Amino acid sequence: VRNYFQNPEDEFNEIMQQEIRPLLAVDIIEQLHRQFALLSGGRGKDGAPIITFPEYSGFNDLPDDDFLNVVTYLTSIPSMDAASIGFIVIIDRRRDKWSSVKASLARIAGAFPGNLQLVLVLRPSRLIQRTIADIGIRLHRDDFKMKVPIVMLNSLSDLQGYIDKGQLTCELGGNLEYCHSQWIHHRTAIENFALTVKTTAHMLQKFGTDLAETELPNDVQCTKDLLASHSEKHSKLKDELKLAMKQGTTLLSCIRDQANKSESHKLNPDETENLTTVERLLAQLDETENAFEQFWSRHHLKLEQCLQLRHFEQDFREVKVSLDGSMEALAGLSDTGDGAAHVEQLLKDLKALEDKTQVKPDHILKAQLHALHGDQLIQSNHYAVDSIRPKCVELRRICDDFSNEAKKKLGILSKSLEIQRGIEKWCESGVYLLASQALDKCQSQEGAESALQDIENFMEMAEKLELDTILSILLADVQEMFEKRHVSLKRLSAKQTRPVQPVAPRPESSPKRPTPKSPRPASTGELHYQAYTKLLTNECLNILNPNILHIMTELIETERLYVEELQSIMEGYAAALDNSELSHLIPPGLDNKKEVLFGNLSEIYEFHNRTFLKELENCIEKPELVGTCFLKRKEELQIYEKYCQNKPRSEALWRQCGDSLFFQECQKRLDHKLSLDAYLLKPVQRITKYQLMLKEMLKCSKNSEGTVELEEALATMLDIIKSVNDSMHQIAITGFEGNLSELGKLLMQGSFNIWTDHKKVHSKVKDLARFKPMQRHLFLYNKILLFCKKREETSDGHEKSPSYSFKHSLKMSAVGITENVKGDNKKFEVWYNGREEVYIVQVGLPFPFHCSGSHFSQSADVSRLGSLTAFKQPYLLLLKCHNTPPVPKKRESPHSGNTSLYNVPSPVLTGCHVETMKMKHHHMSEISSTGTSLLCRGRISDQEKTYMPICKRHNIYYIGLTETVKMQICV
Repeated sequence: VRNYFQNPEDEFNEIMQQEIRPLLAVDIIEQLHRQFALLSGGRGKDGAPIITFPEYSGFNDLPDDDFLNVVTYLTSIPSMDAASIGFIVIIDRRRDKWSSVKASLARIAGAFPGNLQLVLVLRPSRLIQRTIADIGIRLHRDDFKMKVPIVMLNSLSDLQGYIDKGQLTCELGGNLEYCHSQWIHHRTAIENFALTVKTTAHMLQKFGTDLAETELPNDVQCTKDLLASHSEKHSKLKDELKLAMKQGTTLLSCIRDQANKSESHKLNPDETENLTTVERLLAQLDETENAFEQFWSRHHLKLEQCLQLRHFEQDFREVKVSLDGSMEALAGLSDTGDGAAHVEQLLKDLKALEDKTQVKPDHILKAQLHALHGDQLIQSNHYAVDSIRPKCVELRRICDDFSNEAKKKLGILSKSLEIQRGIEKWCESGVYLLASQALDKCQSQEGAESALQDIENFMEMAEKLELDTILSILLADVQEMFEKRHVSLKRLSAKQTRPVQPVAPRPESSPKRPTPKSPRPASTGELHYQAYTKLLTNECLNILNPNILHIMTELIETERLYVEELQSIMEGYAAALDNSELSHLIPPGLDNKKEVLFGNLSEIYEFHNRTFLKELENCIEKPELVGTCFLKRKEELQIYEKYCQNKPRSEALWRQCGDSLFFQECQKRLDHKLSLDAYLLKPVQRITKYQLMLKEMLKCSKNSEGTVELEEALATMLDIIKSVNDSMHQIAITGFEGNLSELGKLLMQGSFNIWTDHKKVHSKVKDLARFKPMQRHLFLYNKILLFCKKREETSDGHEKSPSYSFKHSLKMSAVGITENVKGDNKKFEVWYNGREEVYIVQVGLPFPFHCSGSHFSQSADVSRLGSLTAFKQPYLLLLKCHNTPPVPKKRESPHSGNTSLYNVPSPVLTGCHVETMKMKHHHMSEISSTGTSLLCRGRISDQEKTYMPICKRHNIYYIGLTETVKMQICV
């Protein structure tokens, strides 16, 4: 902002010829009007400015201050170049006495502030006074102590011998037009305009600084108020600029009109300088206005985008509440019924709920439109893309979840209705059959056998229905009647020696089959569903691995506890900041810093409470789905990156305000034993805990269903942790003028010893550079390699937080890598632009190749480099798998205690070849190869062993360390 509005002030200082101007025309306007000294604009033959002291009767009575102020002001008006030549002073005393001449010369000699070149005196014209003047000048010339000539002139014609007639006013016999009142008017107008330009520049600079330092509000109304306030101030400043521009234009016209009033009239040098001054001030004012308008356009656009964002966030919250209500209503709908009529009613309720959410603009339709609006904001290059995109994803996810859940319930209820109707039809047919059997026919053996056959045929129909346990129990009432009739007819068919007393069937009063474990009278469907669910759950739990069951229980229980802790933070601390009862306890440093302290914790809480916890709970009976659960939500889990990036700001704010009474009161109300900062660390701990549980689950579920998904989920969580860890380093980069987001993916970062070896450097400097290492932190992106200097910064006596000062960068399109560096097998070369710049990089031991060399090779185009090698570690052994790598089995960390950077999948390889060569004097021998086929000098046995992948792109794996072999990979 200051750069935009600093030039006008500098220009004003240049125009006014000095940084501090003690006198302006308006300050001595009364003395100027006396006209005892004037600057007519005339010039000597060498361009020296002329100051005239015309006849003035009261000259001897002038106060010294008045004389000094006027002369000082007149000598400050000409340009520096003209003033450096020296001033010519003309003293007109033709009608005066020698005493006046003497007084004038004495004052000029004692108080003239400028550089004098010549003093011309028109002596008194009367004979006596002229004689006295001649004698006086001879006697007193040395008393004046002037280092310049004093020329006594007898007439105007003598004066014209020294000064051209065109540079003298009419009073001195010349033809130079000069109006003293007009000169005073122009001088005051020009100085007033210059002051206006300076004042306007200061106003614009102050307003621009205020705009740049303004924090964006967090709600719609405050954003509207801020936009209106800034727009109003902008309009006022625009009006000020227009007035200043009009003032300057009017002044310029007046000066030009004077020059154009006659063809013969020409502006004198002073008038020309005035014209140039006004033109320059106008040009500078115009440039200032253009710069201000450009800045205002960007600021106004950001305010408008901020207002759009606040509207979007407000609508998002409203839509999400509506969607959550619809999801709760959907979850409240049962997917089982006591009978066909009940199921039909449930289907009607489900249909009504779907119609309500699809038609009303405040449900699914509004959510979809709102997500579309978010997409439009993203496409319009909105500055808050990272905040808008997750909300669009969340809205679409909830819409999809609702649609899928509704579709699932519709399918279940439709199938249930079909089965219920089939059961009711079978039951009605059975009752009809029992009632329709003639009892008198059953008195004979043949009749009884015929009725028995009908009963058995009908009961076989129930078996053909192939109903599950939950639905088969519903047939119990009718089946019980058939079983009793079946027993009776069996007796009749077996014993016909004595008559059988028939009993008419009464299915409407037949006793009901008791339902075990019924605490209250409940619907048959409800009881059967409970029995079926319990049976299924017990059956699943009985076949689960006890270790897996323990891990699943721990995962879900810790997740529930985590959600409860997040809820307590949001309700007990974040919400308390808006509680008027506690407002007097809130420290001033916490005002409008809610987002800084809590980051996106509310977003994390909403995700785990509404989505992730429920999905994990659904996996208790099917642990094999846990991996799928993590893979499904890998995009949403990226929200932890934003939280971790904000963590340093949050910790700094906590150190500033953590001891306030507000936090103590909140902790007391929540009955927490730990302070808030311990709970704000929970998300960081939780995101690293998942990969540990997934590892344990992998150990207990080898070669079982869901293993592949578990491995992919573990790789995903480790990638997220690495991304979070790298981003924490990346945000600490300072001094890089480019946009880090445009450099591509951050492949690796770490600290190294660097030596430089450049062709264009002087030989002595080159030798010095070769032997003097530098500590540099490298950031390798797809497109560029950044060299930074790591700095440890201490804040308020707390732990040191590193920052990385940008030094220089190399474009990866022009980077090459050389693996052989003589003298040290821990070094490799990164050269740039045909080896004009060479950087020797040294790594510590051990340092896994996958964190360095492979990423360099991917960025620098392996096919172009032609040669790639691991960082030269002593005793390194690598393996090449010619086929597609097998599925990874486990993960190992080469650096214990660091799970965020080095945990990578370790495939199980068997029967693969290794390329090795014996070392000669600790140097690597060359290995020839064609394409990607490696010469085999050894073989790995068929024994299964776990290896670490180094370069997945070329199927290269880390085997281990050995004292006799080392290898080079050629591609």
